[in-house]
Formats: sequence, structure tokens, C-alpha cells
Amino acid sequence: MLSRMLPVLIICTTFFGCSSTKISSDYDKEADFSKYQDFHYVGWAKNSDEILNDLDKRRIEQAFANEFASRGIKFVEASEADAAVSLFIVVDQKTGTTAYTDYYGGMGYGYGYPRWGWGGGYATTRYQEYDYLDGTLVVDVFDAGTKKLVWQGVASGTVNEKTKGREDRINKVAREIMARYPIEPTK
Repeated sequence: MLSRMLPVLIICTTFFGCSSTKISSDYDKEADFSKYQDFHYVGWAKNSDEILNDLDKRRIEQAFANEFASRGIKFVEASEADAAVSLFIVVDQKTGTTAYTDYYGGMGYGYGYPRWGWGGGYATTRYQEYDYLDGTLVVDVFDAGTKKLVWQGVASGTVNEKTKGREDRINKVAREIMARYPIEPTK
């Protein structure tokens, strides 16, 4: 069922705004990021390529290629690149609950009659469960010579299955992840 629901991807920034998409990163503090002039993709990590359709894979790869290019790091097909980039996606189906409480007050006594307030009131709470998809996109950058991981960026949040605006959401998430890359954009 999950694979049927996921020809569509990217983290939802439309429903909740940037605050619901959690971005984190980590890097090797001893790595010299200025030496990375070009990169190649090493492919999608295990099972990630089964979750996405080819259009979304290309969109995500292009979004990151644009972000690297803005930092002076160009995409090359050859495996002789300075850096290797791996992409990984995990999607989990989750259930959430919302609650809504109606308060009904009763008649009471006090200064002025009748008065709303104390006495005779009651409340009713309704619960509703809903299913949603929680997605995580991981971008790993390896030093191509040493094969060591030098940087990792992660975005996680609710998956938006709407096709409208998907490319813009992909570009936005790639930009938010790459904002934490140790080299600033030059453009």
C-alpha cells in the first residue's frame, strides 16, 4: 500500500511552513570543503529508488545539482569527481489523533440573576484519528578519494502527495538542506 501511495514525494512545506520540516546536518570538521570542485551521484540508497518515480528522482537530483553549482561545485558524469553524493529516502505511514472539546456551561447564582458560570456545566470531547506519511530525505557527501563521509544533510516532515507545486517544494527543501553546507553559495 505504501508503494502505491508514493509515486509522489517531497516533504510538505505547504501545509505547515518551514517550521514543520526539520533540517539537520553534520560534517567532518577536518575536511577541506574548498577542494571539492565537482561531484557525481553514486545512485539512490537501498529501497529509495523503489519509493520514487523517475520524474521525482530527476527533480531531486537536479535540485541538489543546482545547489552544488551555486557553490562552485559542478555535476559530472565521471566517477573521477572530487566528491560523491548519495541520496536516501525513508517514508513511514503514521497515525495521528486530534481532539476537540465542546464546553457547555450551566446556570448559576451570583450578582445579577440569571448568571452563566458555576454549576451544571459539562464538556464533550471528540477524538479523530488520521493517517499521514512521514518522510526523511538524507543527502550524504563523500570524499571520492578516501570514501569517507564528509557531510550529511537531513530533512524530515510530513509528505505532501499533491502534484501541484511539487517541483517548487523539492527545490525549497534542497535549498533548506544545503543552507547548512559548509560552503556558502557564490551566486
